Amino acid sequence: MRFPDIVSHSHKRTSIICSILVVAIISMSACHCRVLQPNDLKLIEETCKRTPKPNLCLQLLKGDPRAPSADIAGLALILVDVIQAKANEAEKTIKQLLKQGGNKKALSECAVDYKRILILDIPEATRAVRGDPKFADDAVSDCAVEADICENRFNGKSPLTHVNNGMRDVANVARAIIRILL
Repeated sequence: MRFPDIVSHSHKRTSIICSILVVAIISMSACHCRVLQPNDLKLIEETCKRTPKPNLCLQLLKGDPRAPSADIAGLALILVDVIQAKANEAEKTIKQLLKQGGNKKALSECAVDYKRILILDIPEATRAVRGDPKFADDAVSDCAVEADICENRFNGKSPLTHVNNGMRDVANVARAIIRILL
């Protein structure tokens, strides 16, 4: 084999290797675009079966795009986000009811209950889920307790029953998932 033939042959081999690498890199980046497969839902379904409200759990987690790729701690954090959204919703509802002239004392105290959830419980739960889940369990449990306290302030005539029950239910589902981490 002459020298120019060796160079040409080596150049072709390098060119083929580079082409293969380019295809491999493009393929790897395409793999990051997930298509939801039935197997992706297995952890969600198995985890939700271990909660007091499996249907609610499934509804909340299947509706969140982060859930299929989440581990159990990630699923718990998604539900902590739902708790936060429910607490924000409760605050808005309470403000509207106060403007309408409802039971100002009970509504004002409920506003404090939900503010406590947002300022103390949510940050604690978020920090503790992946650190010390016992503290996350306590914080999420407090969310359910605060909702029950708010509900009881109205002596059976609460305009916040739907909001309080929703908070309690989500908090209890989140708590069951956090307890798997203990």
